[in-house]
Amino acid sequence: MAYEDILFSLEGGIARLTLNRPDKLNSFTARMHGEVADALARVETEGARVLVLTGAGRGFCAGQDLSERRPAADGSPPDLGETVEKYYAPLVKRLQALPMPVVVGVNGVAAGAGANLAFAGDLVIAKESASFIQSFCKLGLIPDTGGTYALPRLVGRARALGLALLGDKLSGRQAEQWGLIWQCVADDEFDATLDRLAAHFAQAPTKGLAFTKRAMQQSLGNDLATQLDLERDMMRELGRSADYAEGVAAFLDKRAPQFKGQ
Repeated sequence: MAYEDILFSLEGGIARLTLNRPDKLNSFTARMHGEVADALARVETEGARVLVLTGAGRGFCAGQDLSERRPAADGSPPDLGETVEKYYAPLVKRLQALPMPVVVGVNGVAAGAGANLAFAGDLVIAKESASFIQSFCKLGLIPDTGGTYALPRLVGRARALGLALLGDKLSGRQAEQWGLIWQCVADDEFDATLDRLAAHFAQAPTKGLAFTKRAMQQSLGNDLATQLDLERDMMRELGRSADYAEGVAAFLDKRAPQFKGQ
């Protein structure tokens, strides 16, 4: 599939997906959703061990391109629920389910669905000049793309409601301080930080990281006993993995491990 609205590469276990409509702040269209879905299918099947997701130009993603979701000529309203069900919900679920770390690089404004898309990643790195805006309230909408799920879990009820009801701009540095993202870095350190994380995860024990990701997700709905059982089952399986055997051997031999992600 030839891509027009994204850039995609996969080399050395590192998949890079860049939203590429910079003149529209990388806002989503149906075509972009289709291209992202195709690229993620390749991430799932072509040996990737880490996904780096970012945006081209001065923005990360401004959410939905509203020109595709305005009332029709006859005045009939668009079905925004279908938009969520067909595009945004599957995208969030797919990112969460990827059996590898998802590193999101927020290079500029992340607004609406674009902000909550970022929060669907595992490690979010933002430039100091980046910002996050829950702009839904300015349109009479709710924070979709998992926003009503992620925000209260990341920052608590009071801050989640403040962000959602006011739609104020939150700086990258404030997002880091509130625990919305992993790290805010100086603009001139942004690319090197993403490259360093990508290189690290491309050589890491991918299966163990995927299990860690899944265990953290399931803990949100589990009680302690259920989670302890899950940990037991995961540890049992991981203890039989090639990466665990290699990690132990490397530790005993006092050498760097050579993980295969299996």
